[in-house]
Amino acid sequence: MFLDEHATGDDSIYPPLDTHIARSIALTAGFDEAGVVALPYAAQSRDADRFEEWIESGRAGTMHYLKRAGDNRRLLRAEVQRPFPWARSAIVCFAVYNSARPRSTDPAPPDAAWIARYAWSSTTDADGVRRPSDYHKVLLKRLRRVEAQLHEHYGAFESRAYVDTGPVVERALATAAGLGWTGKNTCLLHPKLGSYGFLAVLLTSLELSASVKSSPELESAPRLSPPPKGKTAELVADRCGSCTRCLEACPTGALNAPYQMDANLCISYLTIEHKGPIAPELMSGMGRQVFGCDICQDVCPWNRKAPISANPDLAPRDELVNPALDWLAEMDEAAFERAFNGSPVRRAGFAGMHRNIAIAMANSGAVKFAPRLREWAGAADEGLRTAAQWALHKFNL
Repeated sequence: MFLDEHATGDDSIYPPLDTHIARSIALTAGFDEAGVVALPYAAQSRDADRFEEWIESGRAGTMHYLKRAGDNRRLLRAEVQRPFPWARSAIVCFAVYNSARPRSTDPAPPDAAWIARYAWSSTTDADGVRRPSDYHKVLLKRLRRVEAQLHEHYGAFESRAYVDTGPVVERALATAAGLGWTGKNTCLLHPKLGSYGFLAVLLTSLELSASVKSSPELESAPRLSPPPKGKTAELVADRCGSCTRCLEACPTGALNAPYQMDANLCISYLTIEHKGPIAPELMSGMGRQVFGCDICQDVCPWNRKAPISANPDLAPRDELVNPALDWLAEMDEAAFERAFNGSPVRRAGFAGMHRNIAIAMANSGAVKFAPRLREWAGAADEGLRTAAQWALHKFNL
């Protein structure tokens, strides 16, 4: 059992959690929306079966951390109570990262790359210098504030806070908490906020209460909709209807059926998680994406009016919006570290980014990149070397 410093190990002394209070605290901490769900939730076994089937089918690619199992060989992430048997509720928070900048589907220079929208984030330090920011750290600080304030209200209880780093399936918990529905592109879709959002989860040992009492200062927290009341979150109906724009737009066929995604074919997976060579047929479909992919979200009608984030800690770096391939390619490893230290982009790694850039160069059709590609064609890194050789072949060079 995982315990934090507030753990007591005695469920009987934990007071009930009021969903109204929990949501208000989350909004006050800076999140744009939040929902609360009792654990286990009604569809938990169904969701666990779907997750395990997805893993067993091989559609998770080489993301071995998703396959971590417990002593009984059951996947830990499939159900919250497997790694956290004390968990009785989950507070799921949503933070908008959309910005008033072009989308990947908008016209752009032919020699421009694309970095996923969520990875543009930056903040201004005490000296007035704008630096990269990592949403994991930004949102975890907010989640810790939520956790701390809940402890002030309820005393000691067990808890765990995660932003993309824990053995939980955030999207399933968010759906169960009433924050939206899982769209045909497999993203969480909020009816007002769309899908450009980060999810942060706080697990607690507190049982939910039907009480809706709240203090005056929490009542003043800004809200996008009335707070949920009662013990069970109200689920949001699937509103994708007959739309299949995301499936039709996916250039590599990763969305091979509604609500089904094969990570092995997904550009986000290929450019970030996958290490080494990429199959030629997939490189052709990757276009100009060098870190992540926004296509299935950019074509979604629910994102047409997605709100703009006002969070200064997640402000976009203009130099990462349609960045020039030349600029990215010229970086040596030291320059790469200066540009992306503290940024999600760093996860791709220096060699991985060069591999992705070589693929984008080939797909741009600009022969001016040939000298750089010839240089990379002899690289020690196999992924970069094969991508550069493929690119030169595509240019008939």
